[in-house]
Amino acid sequence: MAYSPAENRYDRMIYRRCGNSGVRLPVLSLGLWHNFGNITPHTAQQAMLRTAFDCGITHFDLANNYGPPYGEAERNFGRLMDEDWRPHRDELFLSTKAGYDMWKGPYGNWGSRKYLISSIDQSLQRMRVDYVDVFYHHRPDPETPVEETMGALDQIVRSGKALYAGISNYGPEQTEAAVRELKRLGTPCLIHQPRYSMLDRHIENGLTKVLKKEQVGCIVFQPLAGGMLTGKYLAGIPSDSRMARDNRFLKPESLTEDTMRKVRALKEIADARGQKLHHLALQWVLRDEVVTSALIGASRPEQILDNAAILDAPPLTDEELRRIDEILS
Repeated sequence: MAYSPAENRYDRMIYRRCGNSGVRLPVLSLGLWHNFGNITPHTAQQAMLRTAFDCGITHFDLANNYGPPYGEAERNFGRLMDEDWRPHRDELFLSTKAGYDMWKGPYGNWGSRKYLISSIDQSLQRMRVDYVDVFYHHRPDPETPVEETMGALDQIVRSGKALYAGISNYGPEQTEAAVRELKRLGTPCLIHQPRYSMLDRHIENGLTKVLKKEQVGCIVFQPLAGGMLTGKYLAGIPSDSRMARDNRFLKPESLTEDTMRKVRALKEIADARGQKLHHLALQWVLRDEVVTSALIGASRPEQILDNAAILDAPPLTDEELRRIDEILS
């Protein structure tokens, strides 16, 4: 059956301006990192994208090596582009990235002009689109001059293959250098995508200050710390959890006594607010508008609907923020 989006899809979602640009992003965006490869049925992927869009989530985030296997998330999205999304392309904000290993040999990794331009061409083919809205360099390259990498992003934007340039996983000084070079080239950096959660606050050690100063947007990944901030691991490792099924990115040794103590204390605050722990965690990363959007992942449409409940939740009070800082310190 042909997809007809919900008429009221924009009524509830909150949109924030992305840095000093004309772009506004939903405070919740959908990441296609884990569950859009060959491990998830096509109908489930289709249902998740439809549910997200019906909630006002207009931003879908990919990368060249998302799967498994590498490239499969983009391929699956391309199939869904033909089935559902072509009539709605102008309502979508699509991103992809390159910077990690993608193909064998010396030209399929890191930050060379050759790799990035080859990668965007391949991504557009897999996604079955003429352009993406933002193309990221996925991680800093310690051996390639920043002028070459940012020059490639500038060329990709000027060629019309992407509308905006972004960076991911860059530290504060690396971000300053990349932003400065892109500004010199005339293609401003739209957005930075770092990891950030209650259990990983490294971006507060200089990066958020740089983003504010340079007026660059910020979309954070892993706001639930790989699932640790859902509370699902408080009683052990459930058999149906990501840690049990695929622990490449979240390993059992992450569940330290100190981490679990923090999670239990945070759950008490969430309980007192009458909300779920992961709702508290999402609200917390969005508490400062330097964060434009938080990337959520999902394996079922119901999880997307559940995360959207934060749109109706009362803001965190100063006292609650103080107590959270106390727990996390």
